[in-house]
Amino acid sequence: ASLGPYSLRPTLPIALIAGGETTVSLPSDHGLGGRNQELALAAAVRMHALDMRNVVLASVGTDGTDGPTDAAGGVVDGTTVTGDLKAALAAMNGHDAYPYLAALDAGDMPPPLIKTGPTGTNVADICVTLIQ
Repeated sequence: ASLGPYSLRPTLPIALIAGGETTVSLPSDHGLGGRNQELALAAAVRMHALDMRNVVLASVGTDGTDGPTDAAGGVVDGTTVTGDLKAALAAMNGHDAYPYLAALDAGDMPPPLIKTGPTGTNVADICVTLIQ
């Protein structure tokens, strides 16, 4: 890839950091979640489909909230979506990421929901992707 005089030739491992706020268009009958949880779930579904076990993505609202939930966002990898892919796709398409990710919050895996509580500040959202 090329950005004018700059040439991108990344080598692994690499960290990608992005800021801002995604826009989600919600239907009237949407589920529960927020834009960061939805981004994380969509990434987890894609990583699962591509068998990308060397990627971790975290997306979080710096104010400590994401949608009408107690989570600030989510952290996922290529193993987050296991078993029933149809359930993950239904949650993603129904804008219902919170219950799906919360149900995975058990066992020996790290919890996929990031919960910080209100931070008292807001400098948009932060998304960090680590590729090994």
